Amino acid sequence: MRTEGAPAPPRFAADLDRIGVVARSTGDEVQAVLSMVADFAETVGATLLVEPSLTEVVSADTELLTPEGARSLDLLVTLGGDGTLLRAARLVAGLPVPILGINLGYLGFLTSLAVPDVEEGLKRLRSGEATLDRRFTLEGQVIAADGSDGGSFWAMNDLVVHKGGVARVVRLDLFVGEGIHRDEIGHISGDGVIVATPTGSTAYSLSAGGPVIAPSMECIAVTPISAHTLAMRPLVLPSDGILTIKAVDRVEELVLTADGQVGLPLGPGDRVVVCRGTEPVSLIRFDGQTFFATLRTKLNWAL
Repeated sequence: MRTEGAPAPPRFAADLDRIGVVARSTGDEVQAVLSMVADFAETVGATLLVEPSLTEVVSADTELLTPEGARSLDLLVTLGGDGTLLRAARLVAGLPVPILGINLGYLGFLTSLAVPDVEEGLKRLRSGEATLDRRFTLEGQVIAADGSDGGSFWAMNDLVVHKGGVARVVRLDLFVGEGIHRDEIGHISGDGVIVATPTGSTAYSLSAGGPVIAPSMECIAVTPISAHTLAMRPLVLPSDGILTIKAVDRVEELVLTADGQVGLPLGPGDRVVVCRGTEPVSLIRFDGQTFFATLRTKLNWAL
């Protein structure tokens, strides 16, 4: 039996006029890598835009990177670990701006280059030896008890509803679908629930016992946190699923967090509605870099 292979990922072939840089902090390593990126920007004739904390450590003429300025970027470079890349992704959420992650952190699961490989990687980027790895995202809407809008959230990794403060079990009601097609999934009793993308399946969801999902998939993983029953297992919903989460009891200090970056306290009767994001995030990858190779080297998968 012959089957067609998966389509090849799109090549990165942007004309680089404006390159943004986001970094975890200042320091010798940040300064050294930032200098390489500045030299690369000068070589390709691009304007470099950096965060305010970086303006004093780069010698080239730069502009300040702002949320408004991020809309005009052709490439966003991150210097740090996965947390830095997630923070940068929030800056260009909903925009077709590819992200090149350079790992200065401990794990760097989402990044593409280690420090010793930066110069060679930038050369390969310039010569078109890179692809776009498009990642599924999530959007969450908080609806207050009175039906008013409680705020919107975007996530590349996960949206998490969890308890804060004292150690106690919370009970959550979960539903999928809307209107006459809404169906009750059931109750979750525990510390909360993680709603993860395939990208986020190897983050907090994994530590809570969730499945590892290849990032080329489009689906939503629902993973209980410290479930208070042996019958509760992680659940995978289709990409067009609409998930509603609501506290059963009057819970104090229930919180919604997005990618571990931003959070919002939830009031009694509030509910969280989660669906797929309108735009994917594009990560720069180089030939030979694969998801399972990263699993083996970064997470010791199957070793």
